[in-house]
Amino acid sequence: MIDTHCHVYEEEMDNYKEIIEECNKKDISIIDNAIDINTSKEIIELSKKYNNVYAAIGLNYDQIDTFNKDDLKKLEELIKNNDIVAIGEIGLDYYWTKDNKDKQIEYFKAQLELSKKYDLPVIVHARESIQDVYDIIKESGVSKGSMHCYTGSLEMAKEFIKLGFKIGIDGPITYKNNKKGIEIIKNIDLKDILIETDSPYLSPEPNRGKQNSPLNLEYIARKISEIKEISYEEVVNITTNNAKELYKI
Repeated sequence: MIDTHCHVYEEEMDNYKEIIEECNKKDISIIDNAIDINTSKEIIELSKKYNNVYAAIGLNYDQIDTFNKDDLKKLEELIKNNDIVAIGEIGLDYYWTKDNKDKQIEYFKAQLELSKKYDLPVIVHARESIQDVYDIIKESGVSKGSMHCYTGSLEMAKEFIKLGFKIGIDGPITYKNNKKGIEIIKNIDLKDILIETDSPYLSPEPNRGKQNSPLNLEYIARKISEIKEISYEEVVNITTNNAKELYKI
Protein backbone atom coordinates (compact mmCIF):
# COMPACT_ATOMS: atom_id res chain seq x y z
CA MET A 1 0.00 0.00 0.00
CA ILE A 2 0.97 3.62 -0.42
CA ASP A 3 0.15 6.34 2.08
CA THR A 4 -0.13 9.29 -0.28
CA HIS A 5 -0.11 11.96 2.41
CA CYS A 6 1.57 11.90 5.81
CA HIS A 7 4.02 13.85 7.97
CA VAL A 8 6.39 11.20 9.25
CA TYR A 9 9.53 13.08 10.22
CA GLU A 10 11.30 14.40 13.28
CA GLU A 11 9.43 17.69 13.56
CA GLU A 12 6.11 15.86 13.84
CA MET A 13 6.88 12.64 15.74
CA ASP A 14 9.67 11.29 17.93
CA ASN A 15 9.26 7.71 16.69
CA TYR A 16 9.33 8.47 12.98
CA LYS A 17 12.30 6.17 12.28
CA GLU A 18 10.59 3.20 13.91
CA ILE A 19 7.41 3.88 11.94
CA ILE A 20 9.25 4.10 8.62
CA GLU A 21 11.11 0.87 9.32
CA GLU A 22 7.95 -0.96 10.39
CA CYS A 23 6.18 0.25 7.25
CA ASN A 24 9.05 -1.09 5.17
CA LYS A 25 8.66 -4.52 6.76
CA LYS A 26 4.95 -4.49 5.87
CA ASP A 27 5.51 -3.26 2.30
CA ILE A 28 3.96 0.14 2.96
CA SER A 29 5.42 3.11 1.11
CA ILE A 30 4.80 6.69 2.16
CA ILE A 31 4.72 10.03 0.42
CA ASP A 32 6.06 12.33 3.11
CA ASN A 33 4.69 15.88 2.87
CA ALA A 34 6.65 18.96 3.92
CA ILE A 35 5.33 22.28 5.19
CA ASP A 36 8.35 24.58 4.82
CA ILE A 37 11.98 24.64 3.66
CA ASN A 38 13.37 22.88 6.74
CA THR A 39 10.93 19.98 6.55
CA SER A 40 11.42 19.82 2.79
CA LYS A 41 15.15 19.27 3.34
CA GLU A 42 14.48 16.74 6.08
CA ILE A 43 12.10 14.72 3.92
CA ILE A 44 14.49 14.73 0.97
CA GLU A 45 17.16 13.20 3.22
CA LEU A 46 14.69 10.58 4.48
CA SER A 47 13.79 9.67 0.90
CA LYS A 48 17.48 9.10 0.16
CA LYS A 49 17.92 6.94 3.24
CA TYR A 50 14.76 4.79 3.04
CA ASN A 51 13.56 3.09 -0.12
CA ASN A 52 9.91 3.28 0.98
CA VAL A 53 9.90 7.07 1.51
CA TYR A 54 9.09 9.51 -1.29
CA ALA A 55 9.38 13.27 -0.95
CA ALA A 56 6.67 15.88 -1.54
CA ILE A 57 7.99 19.33 -0.75
CA GLY A 58 6.32 22.70 -0.48
CA LEU A 59 5.37 25.79 1.50
CA ASN A 60 2.02 25.34 3.15
CA TYR A 61 -0.74 27.67 4.33
CA ASP A 62 -0.03 27.13 8.04
CA GLN A 63 3.40 28.79 7.93
CA ILE A 64 2.50 31.44 5.36
CA ASP A 65 3.21 34.50 7.53
CA THR A 66 6.84 33.37 7.99
CA PHE A 67 7.60 32.98 4.25
CA ASN A 68 9.25 35.41 1.87
CA LYS A 69 10.25 35.29 -1.79
CA ASP A 70 13.60 33.72 -0.89
CA ASP A 71 11.70 30.67 0.34
CA LEU A 72 10.17 30.22 -3.11
CA LYS A 73 13.66 30.43 -4.63
CA LYS A 74 14.98 27.88 -2.13
CA LEU A 75 12.06 25.59 -2.87
CA GLU A 76 12.75 25.73 -6.60
CA GLU A 77 16.41 24.89 -6.01
CA LEU A 78 15.37 21.83 -4.00
CA ILE A 79 12.99 20.78 -6.77
CA LYS A 80 15.67 21.18 -9.44
CA ASN A 81 18.38 19.33 -7.57
CA ASN A 82 16.55 16.44 -5.90
CA ASP A 83 14.31 13.50 -6.72
CA ILE A 84 10.83 14.45 -5.53
CA VAL A 85 7.42 13.11 -6.57
CA ALA A 86 5.12 16.07 -5.88
CA ILE A 87 4.79 19.62 -4.64
CA GLY A 88 2.92 19.51 -1.36
CA GLU A 89 1.42 20.12 1.00
CA ILE A 90 0.13 23.35 -0.51
CA GLY A 91 -3.26 25.02 -0.63
CA LEU A 92 -5.58 27.41 1.17
CA ASP A 93 -7.04 27.32 4.67
CA TYR A 94 -9.54 29.96 5.78
CA TYR A 95 -10.62 28.09 8.92
CA TRP A 96 -8.25 29.80 11.37
CA THR A 97 -7.94 33.18 9.68
CA LYS A 98 -8.66 35.00 6.44
CA ASP A 99 -6.38 37.89 7.35
CA ASN A 100 -3.54 36.45 5.26
CA LYS A 101 -5.78 35.23 2.44
CA ASP A 102 -4.00 37.27 -0.25
CA LYS A 103 -0.59 35.89 0.73
CA GLN A 104 -1.95 32.34 0.88
CA ILE A 105 -3.28 32.73 -2.65
CA GLU A 106 -0.03 34.30 -3.89
CA TYR A 107 2.12 31.40 -2.67
CA PHE A 108 -0.39 28.79 -3.80
CA LYS A 109 -0.35 30.22 -7.32
CA ALA A 110 3.46 30.43 -7.33
CA GLN A 111 3.79 26.76 -6.40
CA LEU A 112 1.23 25.71 -8.98
CA GLU A 113 3.46 27.44 -11.52
CA LEU A 114 6.42 25.43 -10.24
CA SER A 115 4.41 22.23 -10.67
CA LYS A 116 3.85 23.10 -14.32
CA LYS A 117 7.45 24.15 -14.87
CA TYR A 118 8.82 20.87 -13.48
CA ASP A 119 5.92 18.63 -14.54
CA LEU A 120 5.06 17.55 -11.00
CA PRO A 121 1.68 16.77 -9.45
CA VAL A 122 0.47 18.83 -6.50
CA ILE A 123 -0.94 17.72 -3.16
CA VAL A 124 -3.58 20.26 -2.17
CA HIS A 125 -5.20 21.21 1.12
CA ALA A 126 -8.53 23.08 1.05
CA ARG A 127 -10.36 24.00 4.25
CA GLU A 128 -13.30 26.40 4.00
CA SER A 129 -11.67 27.53 0.74
CA ILE A 130 -12.84 24.92 -1.74
CA GLN A 131 -14.21 27.31 -4.37
CA ASP A 132 -11.09 29.50 -4.39
CA VAL A 133 -8.88 26.40 -4.60
CA TYR A 134 -10.89 25.05 -7.52
CA ASP A 135 -10.93 28.37 -9.40
CA ILE A 136 -7.19 28.90 -8.94
CA ILE A 137 -6.28 25.37 -10.05
CA LYS A 138 -8.56 25.60 -13.08
CA GLU A 139 -7.09 28.96 -14.08
CA SER A 140 -3.53 27.67 -13.57
CA GLY A 141 -3.96 24.80 -16.01
CA VAL A 142 -2.47 22.28 -13.56
CA SER A 143 -4.07 18.95 -14.42
CA LYS A 144 -2.62 16.39 -12.04
CA GLY A 145 -2.63 16.10 -8.30
CA SER A 146 -4.66 15.09 -5.30
CA MET A 147 -7.18 16.82 -3.07
CA HIS A 148 -5.79 15.88 0.32
CA CYS A 149 -8.25 14.81 3.04
CA TYR A 150 -11.15 15.91 0.87
CA THR A 151 -14.09 17.38 2.80
CA GLY A 152 -16.02 19.17 0.05
CA SER A 153 -19.23 18.16 -1.67
CA LEU A 154 -19.74 15.28 -4.07
CA GLU A 155 -20.48 17.74 -6.85
CA MET A 156 -17.21 19.59 -6.30
CA ALA A 157 -15.30 16.30 -6.05
CA LYS A 158 -16.54 15.47 -9.54
CA GLU A 159 -15.33 18.86 -10.78
CA PHE A 160 -11.84 18.27 -9.37
CA ILE A 161 -11.81 14.83 -11.01
CA LYS A 162 -12.63 16.49 -14.34
CA LEU A 163 -9.52 18.65 -13.85
CA GLY A 164 -7.45 15.47 -13.50
CA PHE A 165 -7.25 15.29 -9.70
CA LYS A 166 -7.63 12.33 -7.36
CA ILE A 167 -9.63 12.46 -4.13
CA GLY A 168 -7.70 11.70 -0.93
CA ILE A 169 -9.57 9.62 1.66
CA ASP A 170 -8.36 9.60 5.27
CA GLY A 171 -9.25 8.29 8.72
CA PRO A 172 -12.45 10.35 9.16
CA ILE A 173 -14.19 8.03 6.69
CA THR A 174 -14.22 5.48 9.54
CA TYR A 175 -15.97 7.86 11.96
CA LYS A 176 -19.64 7.39 12.76
CA ASN A 177 -22.16 9.37 10.71
CA ASN A 178 -19.68 10.60 8.10
CA LYS A 179 -22.51 10.76 5.58
CA LYS A 180 -20.76 13.15 3.20
CA GLY A 181 -17.68 10.96 2.93
CA ILE A 182 -19.75 7.83 2.36
CA GLU A 183 -21.77 9.56 -0.36
CA ILE A 184 -18.60 10.63 -2.15
CA ILE A 185 -17.05 7.15 -2.07
CA LYS A 186 -20.26 5.56 -3.29
CA ASN A 187 -20.53 7.92 -6.23
CA ILE A 188 -17.01 8.25 -7.61
CA ASP A 189 -14.93 5.61 -9.33
CA LEU A 190 -12.24 3.82 -7.33
CA LYS A 191 -9.73 4.88 -9.99
CA ASP A 192 -10.21 8.45 -8.72
CA ILE A 193 -9.43 7.65 -5.06
CA LEU A 194 -6.18 7.70 -3.10
CA ILE A 195 -5.78 6.46 0.47
CA GLU A 196 -3.80 8.52 2.95
CA THR A 197 -3.46 8.98 6.71
CA ASP A 198 -2.27 12.56 7.34
CA SER A 199 -0.17 11.01 10.14
CA PRO A 200 0.31 11.83 12.94
CA TYR A 201 -3.20 13.31 12.76
CA LEU A 202 -6.70 11.94 12.03
CA SER A 203 -6.29 8.39 13.30
CA PRO A 204 -9.07 6.11 12.05
CA GLU A 205 -11.27 3.97 14.23
CA PRO A 206 -10.40 1.93 16.27
CA ASN A 207 -7.33 4.08 17.02
CA ARG A 208 -9.03 7.47 17.09
CA GLY A 209 -7.37 9.83 19.54
CA LYS A 210 -4.00 8.11 19.31
CA GLN A 211 -0.97 9.01 17.20
CA ASN A 212 -1.73 8.10 13.62
CA SER A 213 0.72 6.32 11.31
CA PRO A 214 0.74 4.79 7.81
CA LEU A 215 0.29 1.41 9.52
CA ASN A 216 -3.38 2.43 9.88
CA LEU A 217 -3.99 2.53 6.12
CA GLU A 218 -5.67 -0.86 6.36
CA TYR A 219 -8.63 0.54 8.31
CA ILE A 220 -9.26 3.18 5.64
CA ALA A 221 -9.04 0.66 2.81
CA ARG A 222 -11.38 -1.75 4.62
CA LYS A 223 -13.96 1.00 5.14
CA ILE A 224 -13.84 1.89 1.45
CA SER A 225 -14.32 -1.77 0.52
CA GLU A 226 -17.32 -1.93 2.85
CA ILE A 227 -18.91 1.21 1.38
CA LYS A 228 -18.34 0.19 -2.25
CA GLU A 229 -19.16 -3.47 -1.54
CA ILE A 230 -16.00 -4.76 -3.17
CA SER A 231 -13.07 -6.74 -1.83
CA TYR A 232 -10.39 -5.21 0.36
CA GLU A 233 -7.78 -6.56 -2.09
CA GLU A 234 -9.39 -4.69 -4.97
CA VAL A 235 -9.31 -1.43 -3.03
CA VAL A 236 -5.64 -1.92 -2.16
CA ASN A 237 -4.64 -2.88 -5.70
CA ILE A 238 -6.46 -0.07 -7.47
CA THR A 239 -5.60 2.74 -5.05
CA THR A 240 -1.96 1.63 -5.06
CA ASN A 241 -1.89 1.69 -8.85
CA ASN A 242 -3.56 5.12 -8.79
CA ALA A 243 -0.73 6.44 -6.62
CA LYS A 244 1.97 4.82 -8.73
CA GLU A 245 0.58 6.34 -11.91
CA LEU A 246 0.06 9.82 -10.48
CA TYR A 247 3.39 10.11 -8.69
CA LYS A 248 5.41 7.96 -11.12
CA ILE A 249 6.76 5.65 -8.43
